[in-house]
Amino acid sequence: MKLSCALSLFFVICTARAFEVDDFFDRLDSALTASAFQDQLRARLSGRLDIEAYHFQQPAPGLIDSNIDNLFNPRLTLFLDAQFGTHIYFFAQSRLDRRFDPSDRGAQVRLDEYALRISPWDDQRFNLQIGKFATVVGNWVPRHSTWENPFINAPLIYENTTPISDKAAPASPADFINRFEASSKYEFNPVIWGPNYTSGVSVSGQLGQFDYAGEIKNASLSSRPESWSFTEVGFAHPSFNARVGFRPSQIWNLGISVSDGAYFRPEAESTFPTGRDLNDYRELVLGQDASFAWHHWQAWAEFYEARFEVPRVGDADTFAYYLEVKYKFTLNFFGAVRWNQQLFGDIADGRRDVGWGQDLGRIDIAGGYRFTSHIQLKLQYSFQQETTGQSNDNHLLAAQFTVRF
Repeated sequence: MKLSCALSLFFVICTARAFEVDDFFDRLDSALTASAFQDQLRARLSGRLDIEAYHFQQPAPGLIDSNIDNLFNPRLTLFLDAQFGTHIYFFAQSRLDRRFDPSDRGAQVRLDEYALRISPWDDQRFNLQIGKFATVVGNWVPRHSTWENPFINAPLIYENTTPISDKAAPASPADFINRFEASSKYEFNPVIWGPNYTSGVSVSGQLGQFDYAGEIKNASLSSRPESWSFTEVGFAHPSFNARVGFRPSQIWNLGISVSDGAYFRPEAESTFPTGRDLNDYRELVLGQDASFAWHHWQAWAEFYEARFEVPRVGDADTFAYYLEVKYKFTLNFFGAVRWNQQLFGDIADGRRDVGWGQDLGRIDIAGGYRFTSHIQLKLQYSFQQETTGQSNDNHLLAAQFTVRF
């Protein structure tokens, strides 16, 4: 009872203080907004400060790159949004952090996104976009920011590294499986690497109850952040991604996504069998997604079937999905739970058929409190278990404090 009263008092005090800070951010927003040419050109600079803390077991789960069990991970993100008239829009995102994924390395500054979008018609039936920006595949990416995502991490499909490596081909099926256990996991790739800020061109639009999006990008869905820039990996071996969505009612949104792209980096070509090149080995992905919103409830689901064409191995298939539910207890307080699972198919290693990865499941439980429209706190617990192989468990505790301006 005393603890409950103390927590209530804490939130009341924090909320009162936060409203004072909120007024400051509203004034800052006005100061960072400019216009010219009789309001035809409008530009706004905004930002977000995320302070994260993680406690986990080794090896670190997901795409966390750390050899210590406790990780402090601050991140400053700046956004530039500019619009000329009603048909031309430009946006950019720059970050100062300890690498794209949570890491114990030194700080760096990056330009993660920049794109020009042209919308010839007011009804959004057609949009053309060029630059470096997130993929159109699935329904998690449009809500992946720390403010919109009810969790601190990404679903399993977006961050679980597999035995697939984009830097070198395996020497044999046995090498394909064993090298994953013997090497640093950051040498390997998930099916989709986070929001996949690759470079290229996209078209999108809305036609009645349907929406569509298609893109040609310089790298595959599984590509690492170092491959996303056009200057790092050219456009000789593009990836083709698309999504078609259907909204039967206000509360439902259904979609199907497809992707086909060469997943090896150029330096891997020297490790291929004689006469083979990058285009001979593709990542093929088929995805289905659904979202639901009704009163205080929101739910999302994604299902992915993926195939990697692996040199000297053949086809490596995997299936992954997640089911996510969020409930708003009050205007400011929400809770969420997410179940994730990834299953791996078999390959022939010369003696028998074996799974090319360890099947695993993970449950994520999170709660968040928005003190104001600018300040948010999230807490999360995750439990992950391999259901084949050594059946390793991993517990993760995480906290994230966000201030946006």
